[in-house]
Formats: sequence, structure tokens, C-alpha cells
Amino acid sequence: MSRIPTHTVDAAPQACRRLLENVIRFSPTGRPLNLHGQMAHSPAVLVAYTSLRAATAEHGTVGPQLSAALMLAAASAVGNDYVVAITSRLAHLAGWTDEQVGALRAGTATGDDKVDAIAGLVREATANSGKVSDTTWIRAVDAGWSDEQLTEAFAYLGLTVFTAYFLNYAQTDLDVPAAAV
Repeated sequence: MSRIPTHTVDAAPQACRRLLENVIRFSPTGRPLNLHGQMAHSPAVLVAYTSLRAATAEHGTVGPQLSAALMLAAASAVGNDYVVAITSRLAHLAGWTDEQVGALRAGTATGDDKVDAIAGLVREATANSGKVSDTTWIRAVDAGWSDEQLTEAFAYLGLTVFTAYFLNYAQTDLDVPAAAV
């Protein structure tokens, strides 16, 4: 059972209504999700979330397909079913196949060694409070990822962890189809 009320655009605090309306732009369902409605209970939370989304959308250089893969890798490491479902859907929308989505969730090979290196780095960092072994870091560098791209990968990790932790904290009811195992 959810701990925090879920607001509609019309019922949200005034400071959140515009942000909640804008959430529709990046929602995988074309509408605010329960997580957005709950975040709208506090302008500080919804502003923090939408700011992370805006920063990655406006300043990200890795593209939507890789950013979706990185968020899915992070989501799988956190282990929240809701965020895994959302990021799996985003990965599909970004062009990843069912097999690749399954691999990104499981931490197995996608068929692209370069993607696997950076996804593995993000997964390891997520599972270890941001810590990554030198071996994992060097593997990503050797795969061709620049320092800028490896730094940017952290933004997708941060966005995903912020979302997943909020979902755990609020005990948000799942309103998207669960990800297939």
C-alpha cells in the first residue's frame, strides 16, 4: 500500500502542476505515472526528479538508446520492480530487442562489447554505492568510452537510483506492466 498520496495534475499542489503536466513528455505511457503523482506531493521531490530528467535530456551526449540501457542496468542492480518495468519499457522504445533488454537486466552480454562494458560499469557502481573496481573502469576505457561519457553515465545511474529509492520509500503501487523475467 502506498505511503504517499498520488496526485492528479488538477489535485497536485500548485507548485507541482506545471511540472506534472510536463512529465507527460518523457513518461513511457504518455501520462503521469503513480510515481510522478506521488512525487508531486512535495515540490522539492518533483523538482529534483524533473531537473535530473531535464539535465540528461538537454545535456546528454550518449543518445536515447544508450541512456535507456544505462538506466536499465542501474535499475536491475537496485532491484525495484517498478523502476525495472519502466526502464525495460524505455529500452524497448529506444530500440533494444527483447533479448537485449533481458541481457541488460541480467547483466549478461547484449552482443555489443562496448555497451556491455559501460552497462557493467553502471551496474557495478549502482550495486556498490558508486564504487567501481579499476578492472571494470579500465574495461570501459579500453572498450572506447571517453572520460566524458563515463562521467555522464553517472547521471543516468543517479536518476535511476533517485527514482528507485523514492519508489521504495513511498511504496508506490505499480501502474505499468511488470517487466518480463
